[in-house]
Amino acid sequence: MGELILLRHGETEWSRDRRHTGRTDLPLTAHGEEQARALPPLLAPRHIARVVASPAERARRTAELAGLTVDETDPDLWEWDYGGYEGITTADIRKDRPGWYLWDDGVIPGDAEHPGESVEQVGKRTDAVLARVRPLLAEGDVALVAHGHVLRVLTARWLGLEPALGRAFALATGTLSLLGTEHGHPVITSWNVPADPTA
Repeated sequence: MGELILLRHGETEWSRDRRHTGRTDLPLTAHGEEQARALPPLLAPRHIARVVASPAERARRTAELAGLTVDETDPDLWEWDYGGYEGITTADIRKDRPGWYLWDDGVIPGDAEHPGESVEQVGKRTDAVLARVRPLLAEGDVALVAHGHVLRVLTARWLGLEPALGRAFALATGTLSLLGTEHGHPVITSWNVPADPTA
């Protein structure tokens, strides 16, 4: 049985500046492209049967630069919809909401393109992704190329945890993580491995 390979896309201008980037479709920075180009040695030993990416340009470009061919894009792999907090840093949000923490306090509604969603809604999306990709693991590894928060929630759900416990799995840009099993039980086999030695 294969493993799930989680690739968080390379750096963007907003991820570098710690701005919440949900549905805004930003390109990779030059450093983000370098991060993605450094991933192939981590992927070379793997037998990858399928590659599924978020529809976002930053995810698809990361896959391409990592030497992967995307078999399909899955809208359920879009990043958390941050609603009215799209493009805003935690520090700025806390000016109006002291102590605000995404995982506990959620988001406020935004405009029509950014209505916002709860962590439970993100969890339902990742449950749907896992239901679709689990059968594919019989053929080999499945690579999911997506975003920090959605991959953290997906990891919690893989482990049978509540979606909000994704808070425990910090995930940097341009990194590789592996989800597998041990004696039939879901585990993390590798986490937040940078391909870029300067990351």
